[in-house]
Amino acid sequence: MPAIWIKKKLQAAELYTVDVVLGRRADTGAAVLGAFLEGLSWIFNGVVQLRLWLYRRRILHDHPLGCLVVVVGNLTVGGTGKTPVVEKFAKALRDRGRKVAILSRGYKSKAPPLWKKWWYSISHTAEPPPRIVSDGTTVLLDSEQAGDEPYMLARNLPGVVVLVDKNRVKAGAYAVKKFGCDTLILDDGFQYLPLKGRLNLLLVDKTNPFGNGQLLPRGILREPVKHLSRANYIFLTKSNGQRDTELEALIAQHNPDADIIECAHKPKYLQRCDLKGEDPLGLHPLEWLKGRKVFAFSGIATPESFEKFLRDLGAIVMGRERYLDHYRYQAEDLEGLYLSALKEGAECLLTTEKDAVRLPSTLNGPLPVYYLRLEIEIIRGASDFDEAVGRICFPQDKH
Repeated sequence: MPAIWIKKKLQAAELYTVDVVLGRRADTGAAVLGAFLEGLSWIFNGVVQLRLWLYRRRILHDHPLGCLVVVVGNLTVGGTGKTPVVEKFAKALRDRGRKVAILSRGYKSKAPPLWKKWWYSISHTAEPPPRIVSDGTTVLLDSEQAGDEPYMLARNLPGVVVLVDKNRVKAGAYAVKKFGCDTLILDDGFQYLPLKGRLNLLLVDKTNPFGNGQLLPRGILREPVKHLSRANYIFLTKSNGQRDTELEALIAQHNPDADIIECAHKPKYLQRCDLKGEDPLGLHPLEWLKGRKVFAFSGIATPESFEKFLRDLGAIVMGRERYLDHYRYQAEDLEGLYLSALKEGAECLLTTEKDAVRLPSTLNGPLPVYYLRLEIEIIRGASDFDEAVGRICFPQDKH
């Protein structure tokens, strides 16, 4: 009981800090914490600028791997909708004949046991190979071992290799040598300078481009806004179809040469979490949500966008529960969610696809649990995503 109490208190403290960073709190404690975090932001900014200067001056070196490297990333932490962009980009490249590998650091993945690392270090002279989430044919690791995003990508992308390692130079070299890959997609790699991308694709969330304009930990920026200049292409995500001239002017101020491609995350269908995709009872069209009483839960960077999708689709959100980004659900969490949903009179529970891969393997509660499948659609800058891929990676193609 004390362990559970401590865990809940720590989660509450972490959520409070996130709320302060995102401007959701305005009390005295938030002001004090905010001032402390701002001081740390100045230090963080100095480290970021120094690191970039060292690479630009060639004091620290990047490592070319002799193949096309596409970097997909953002200036902010979380919330830009990067995973669906990486998925669709990899699929389009694969369908055009490229041998693609996605390289991820495996954020929040479960590291191998210490004894395994120790045994490998004394029995091998070389470093351990990267973790193979998918060899292009079979998904070999679960979401806990791989991380939820690499696992989700591996599950949705047959024919694409997915590797996890903090050292993505090593992972990229392994992908080229072991699997014959000619195209590497560096997932969330804008700040990973040891592996230089030939193409840098930067994602900017139109609904909250740069937060409060401050760097971590006071704000959500990983590096200053002026570093928009490092991108070749800028994807404006979560668009509602309306032009944001102020944001585009800011981008042009820092990077007048970057092509802007505007896209939206579009809901496609609902998938029941405890039934396979081929089961007709497991899939529902979006119209199924209209007028239906639901209970929403999620552990993502921007839960508001997910909850808005549900309301826009006509669902009646009876209640909701928010967890920390990348939160891994336990059986007791689901029990609490079922109780809350039943109390509010909900007919089902709804979550995101990213959350669904972090649910316990067995769901046997009194209500069905569904996730909402989202996909990317280009709405400006190219007539469709495939054309965007052609423009970026196959400039000689005729469209």
